[in-house]
Amino acid sequence: MSKRVLVVDDERSIADSLAAILRKSGYDATALYDGESALSACNAHVPDLILSDAMMPGISGVDLAILMKVRYPGCRVLLFSGMATSTDLLKEARLQGHDFEVLAKPIHPDDLLAKIAA
Repeated sequence: MSKRVLVVDDERSIADSLAAILRKSGYDATALYDGESALSACNAHVPDLILSDAMMPGISGVDLAILMKVRYPGCRVLLFSGMATSTDLLKEARLQGHDFEVLAKPIHPDDLLAKIAA
């Protein structure tokens, strides 16, 4: 059975592209465009992995990652960001005892697949 991955990014083209890359590599990947939708999807069926942009309106990727670790500790979370402002959110998360790996945007598909497989 393929691993279920949620790709969350408010930039639809990025979420759609990354989900397509993952599906072509054998993952059951779904693109979502905000943290609220991701939480709803997780309530219906917990994914194996969430790949989320760190900076999004509403529920940020960092906040989503924290919520996931509290609600579903078995779900792995990888964050990615192209903005330096995500540093403040990550610092705040670390102060709360959460440390997340952040991938730089843009990420090469081969590098992404290697991180997910690791």
